[in-house]
Amino acid sequence: MTNILEVTDLCKTYIINKKQNNVLRNISFSISEGEMVAVMGPSGSGKSTLLYCVSGMDRLTSGRVVFGGRETAKLSENELAELRLDEMGFIFQQMYMMKNLSVLDNIILPAVKSKKNSESRKQTEERGRALMHRLGIDEVGGNDINEVSGGQLQRACICRSMINSPKMIFADEPTGALNRASSDEVMNELLSLNNDGTTVMCVTHDPKVAAKCSRVLYLVDGKIVGEKEMGHFGGADKELRDRERTLNNWLMEQGW
Repeated sequence: MTNILEVTDLCKTYIINKKQNNVLRNISFSISEGEMVAVMGPSGSGKSTLLYCVSGMDRLTSGRVVFGGRETAKLSENELAELRLDEMGFIFQQMYMMKNLSVLDNIILPAVKSKKNSESRKQTEERGRALMHRLGIDEVGGNDINEVSGGQLQRACICRSMINSPKMIFADEPTGALNRASSDEVMNELLSLNNDGTTVMCVTHDPKVAAKCSRVLYLVDGKIVGEKEMGHFGGADKELRDRERTLNNWLMEQGW
């Protein structure tokens, strides 16, 4: 399969109080189109920094990141912004929504801002409502963001991440602020999107979330120290229990 993301010798260094902090060190990996990859590791291991660097939200110190055939370090800030808007989707633990907009208006905002979108406002709204229907939140489109539950709001964030039909979704602890029931619902929606062909890279501390992914990368002190192939998840409860058991045993071997 074709690689949508290729990372070679990625390093990220911050200078804090004149001291050098090497957050990521010589990281190399690739993600194929249609994969769903989890990134795990202890707190402070560099998981979120890795996601920000490979998605172009943060500049790398050295190394090479190629997304969809384009080397991100060679793009201008405007080109990077357009790449993120048109070809990437983002989901975060903190559900960054515009408080002065309705749920539906938040969902369609990336499409409204995209230069590639030639639709009328009505057509864009129809696509937004179709995504909301798919994720089971039709009834909250006109609500303010403080009038819906955390699970509904995170599903709205998934809709927003999909409104421009991205090649890849980057998710940073997408279930971290949710209870178990809402977490399962959100993860099942990400799995559904992945089954439809959307590539997903997901940072998580939750083995139950990672067990549903096709591959797990394990970071310690800014380095990938382990990689576990999980294969495609079919959705059966027994299969999930077996995958969780296998992953937990592997994580223990990694020092989890």
